[in-house]
Amino acid sequence: MAELGLCSRREADEYIARGWVLVDGQVVDVLGTKILPSQQIELHKFAAQVQAGRATILINKPVGYVSGQAEDGYEPAVVLFKPENHWVGDNSGIPFSPVHYQGLAPAGRLDIDSVGLLVLTQDGVVAKTLIGENSQVEKEYLVRVSGHLKADGLRLLNHGLELDGVKLKPARVWWQNTDQLRFILREGKKRQIRRMCELVGLEVVGLQRIRIGRILLGDLPRGQWRYLSPDESFI
Repeated sequence: MAELGLCSRREADEYIARGWVLVDGQVVDVLGTKILPSQQIELHKFAAQVQAGRATILINKPVGYVSGQAEDGYEPAVVLFKPENHWVGDNSGIPFSPVHYQGLAPAGRLDIDSVGLLVLTQDGVVAKTLIGENSQVEKEYLVRVSGHLKADGLRLLNHGLELDGVKLKPARVWWQNTDQLRFILREGKKRQIRRMCELVGLEVVGLQRIRIGRILLGDLPRGQWRYLSPDESFI
């Protein structure tokens, strides 16, 4: 079910236990039931309604907030999810509800010194799409740098570097202007861009994520949030 993108593994267990999963039209309510690749899996309308009610939040994270759990006295970005920070330009039509706090978790990281688009979601399908092992969703960044780029530095940033002994996936990196690079990545290792830049003689002095898949940061003000609209998708 998770591989088909119907729900997360945790949600699959819940839906099976509730009798909300059908295989070839028959209810399957026993965890671990084996089926054939040719069989058809469907979710009951109740499960579909639960899925539809799960919120995804887009935040323009400021410096000084961590993506996940609070650490070293710094607050997690989820504390920004409150009515007074709700962007007036939100056109999703989804009203704020305290229910949307339940199970809300970051789908990807953005380090404490970086700003820009951060996704928090209740939806396991969205989380898997963005941070699953086989995710191919692009993340785009504007990166202000200082220092002197090595002669073959730009080539290495695009492909040829490794971190922690593992080769990085090909990226797209080019100069946006004289002191700013534009990065497009399909992976998100811890402090990846900063470490990549260090390897080619540059220091990151400012980093902003401006896009995740098809979703742009756009005009969302720093420190504010909006809902992902029902008609929006990351892929």
